[in-house]
Amino acid sequence: MRTLLIDLDGTLVDPAAGILAACQYALEKLGFRAPEAAELHWIIGPSLRSSLQQLLGPKGDAEEGLRLYREHYAAGGLFNATVYEGVETALDELQDGGTTLYVCTAKPTAFATRIIDHFGLSRHFSSIYGAELTGRFDNKSELIAHMIATEGFEARHAYMVGDRSHDVIAAAAHGIPTLGALWGYGGYDELASAGAVTIVDRPASLPAAVASLCESQAAKA
Repeated sequence: MRTLLIDLDGTLVDPAAGILAACQYALEKLGFRAPEAAELHWIIGPSLRSSLQQLLGPKGDAEEGLRLYREHYAAGGLFNATVYEGVETALDELQDGGTTLYVCTAKPTAFATRIIDHFGLSRHFSSIYGAELTGRFDNKSELIAHMIATEGFEARHAYMVGDRSHDVIAAAAHGIPTLGALWGYGGYDELASAGAVTIVDRPASLPAAVASLCESQAAKA
C-alpha cells in the first residue's frame, strides 16, 4: 500500500484570488499599503502567520493581521478558488490504483475541510490534516510527524505532492520523497533546489509519475 500526502493551495486548488484579497484587506486595516496582488503570490503555500510577519516587519502585530485576514477569508474568500484542471481525474486514478490519499496543508484544518467539501473533493481523501488556528502544526514537518503517528502509515511507502519548497523540505525530514507540482506557485527552480525527486507539469500526469517513482524505488530495493 502506498500513501500520498497532497498539499492544498497551489496543488489541488488555485486559491490566489481569495488569499490575496484577504491579505490586502488585513494590511489596509492595519494602516499598511497593500502590495498589488502580483507582488503577493509568494505568500501562497507557507504558513500565513510567518508570511504576515514578514510583510508587517518585526514590530508588526502578525496575530492581529491574521485575525483580520481570517475575518475576510472566512466570510467567503476561502471559496474564491478554482480546482486545477485534471485534479479530480488524477485523484480517481490514484485511488483506483490502491493509493491512500491525505490532504496535508499549512492552512488551518477548519478552512481546509470547508474548501475540500465545497469543491466536492472529500470522497477522495481518507482524512484532511492542517494546522490548528492557534499555530500548532504551522511547521509542516511537525504536521507530517503528527500524521504518521495518527494514521500509522510507513514513511518509506509514502510520497508528498506539493508546489513549494517547504513541502519538499518538510517531507524530506521524514524520508518522504516529494513530487513537485509545477502548476502551482513554486516553479521549477524552487522545487528542484529543495530536492523534489521528480517534477510533474500537470495534474493529469501525476498518477503515471507516482507509478514510475514506485517502480524505480522497488527496483532499487
